[in-house]
Amino acid sequence: MVRVGRVVLAAAMMAAMGKPVAAEVLDATYRGTMVCDKLPFTSNKMREAIQVTISSGAARYNHVVRLRNTAVEAVAEQGTGTVDGQKIQLQGTWKSGSRQYEAKYSGSFVRRSAKLKGTQTWTDGGKTEIRACAGAIKRPLKPFLPRNKKQAAAW
Repeated sequence: MVRVGRVVLAAAMMAAMGKPVAAEVLDATYRGTMVCDKLPFTSNKMREAIQVTISSGAARYNHVVRLRNTAVEAVAEQGTGTVDGQKIQLQGTWKSGSRQYEAKYSGSFVRRSAKLKGTQTWTDGGKTEIRACAGAIKRPLKPFLPRNKKQAAAW
């Protein structure tokens, strides 16, 4: 009798440990940074803030654009996307003067964060440059999230 109890307990423990931790993708604002490769007209790689708001499987985001070490561009990259299970897909654009780009990022959630990877396809004076970007976004801990839609709108 004791032996059967131990076998059942061991089987239950192995089943619980064998399952991967599923991400809980909640409706929230996720914040993080993206690091993008150097462009011919920039002095370094750029590390800039990104904010992604997820609501009912839809995403919208904005990403800071900086072409010089000190000045943030007046217009941020903006876009939309989708969340399907643990996967996120984003696409957006940015334009200022003769420079513009289209961006595509994707990633997977693990627990309360997602790692993102993608590219920006730049057009500047008739030339095209593609640069790689990678980063991560993370949501606040669940107790710090707004509890209802009215609180979420105020947040």
